[in-house]
Amino acid sequence: MNPLAAYLPMDFDWLHAVAVGLIFGLWGLYTPILKRLGRGSLNEQLHVVRLRWLQMHQDIDREHRVFDAILLGHISNSVSYFGSGTLLVLAGLVGALANVNNVFLLTRGLKFVDKTMSLELFTLYFGLLTLIMVLCFFAFTYALRKMAYTFAMLGGLQAAPAETEQSRIMGEQSAVVLTEAVRSINNGIRGFYYAIAALFLFAGPYAAISATVAITALLFYRQLFSPTAVAIARYVDALRGSSPK
Repeated sequence: MNPLAAYLPMDFDWLHAVAVGLIFGLWGLYTPILKRLGRGSLNEQLHVVRLRWLQMHQDIDREHRVFDAILLGHISNSVSYFGSGTLLVLAGLVGALANVNNVFLLTRGLKFVDKTMSLELFTLYFGLLTLIMVLCFFAFTYALRKMAYTFAMLGGLQAAPAETEQSRIMGEQSAVVLTEAVRSINNGIRGFYYAIAALFLFAGPYAAISATVAITALLFYRQLFSPTAVAIARYVDALRGSSPK
């Protein structure tokens, strides 16, 4: 007997494991899968735009630099908003988890909730939903730290054009840190989508699997085929000097 099975609810079978694994698997492997399907995420494509922006940033006066810092400040405020909102949701989930018996009884009257689910399985799903929000909170806080690093690197860029090797490296690495900050932001926001998929666990494994696949398909559509994705791809092609398809 698997030692792990002793800690799992009795009604947690392989189908439930597939539903849970699919949520965390597609969330974690989202970016690698996206690279296999197309040109990578929009964030990765926009890295070349950020690189050019920061290289041009080294050849502008202080007034324009302040304007750029204000733009980045708005992004930081948005991340702080998501982080604060996630913390509120997390506090509510932890409070509900502390009273999971009452919550379990209250949900028995909901038609879309699986009535055959045991209290132990219900608690496990509630814990997994809380875990997703914890990971989202970590992603947003890490994004804020990366933005703080970006501000410091932005302030250290030379005023001269990025013609020397030193200036080129400084501009490139500043763009890398900014892209990584946006990656953390996107990962946190994406976690909200998969938290919605996790809510369908309470309706049963089939509902959760269907919701996870549908949400992933929606995210892939937005990254590959939406008007925004097409416009960004053509923009990047033009920036790189290649002819748009």
